[in-house]
Amino acid sequence: MGVEEVKGIQRFREIIGRDEYSVFDFWAEWCGPCRIMAPIYEKLSNEHGAHVKFYKVDNDAEEDIVTELGIRGLPSFLLFKNGQQVGSVLGARPPMLQELVAKAAADAAAAGKPAEAAPAPSA
Repeated sequence: MGVEEVKGIQRFREIIGRDEYSVFDFWAEWCGPCRIMAPIYEKLSNEHGAHVKFYKVDNDAEEDIVTELGIRGLPSFLLFKNGQQVGSVLGARPPMLQELVAKAAADAAAAGKPAEAAPAPSA
């Protein structure tokens, strides 16, 4: 599904307020571990994009967002739903990020499943 770059704190607030899982990659051009995680993050977006939305935030360009969240290390991955932070992975930790995203995707998929039809009454 792809990764969308977030520009501006208003846009960020709009996204996190939604009733869906949104994961944010806080990165910087100069950050070596960020470059290592980028293809992994992109792959996760392709695998789980139907149930989790993927965004990236340039740590140097979006100081308002970074300051509001208190981001202190890169890369940082934060998961939000309904305006609340519901998970995070700090640093280049692929297995932890994969687990965080997979759990969110499974939860979203389960919530989105149609209710099972009641059995037909026997005659």
